[in-house]
Amino acid sequence: MTLAVNRERTRFFKFAVVGAIGSVVDFGVMNLLTRFFSMRLVFAGTISFICAVINNFTGNRYWTYPESRSRHILQQLGMFFVVNAIGIAIRIPILHFAEPPLEGLFAGLNMSSFISPEVAAKNATLAIAIGIVMLWNFFVNRYWTYNDVE
Repeated sequence: MTLAVNRERTRFFKFAVVGAIGSVVDFGVMNLLTRFFSMRLVFAGTISFICAVINNFTGNRYWTYPESRSRHILQQLGMFFVVNAIGIAIRIPILHFAEPPLEGLFAGLNMSSFISPEVAAKNATLAIAIGIVMLWNFFVNRYWTYNDVE
């Protein structure tokens, strides 16, 4: 499989669109939990990740890979979950270790009063984690979870 093949580029685009919607879910839930429930980023980011995974599985199963039906939905969900569980294992250290230096960076930038350095750091950290994990998820899901697709 290569992204040079038009069909794979289309799948990657659809995967990215589903992922972008999942990112909106992810950011929304994370911000809700950290701002209104004072939850720590690692915990809020874990819950928001699970919400995004459910969204992404549904979108990818029915839109990105609609022809992928050789496996029962629960088996495929299990495979998708395993890939994403490894993704969260990649994500949690990023959330834990990248936030403090980014908060220091944003604090030194004299940002507007609209967004605090803490909020900017949380969102930037989450964006970095999402980008890295998205690449992992696409390629592993394509070769394993959805390998029944030509």
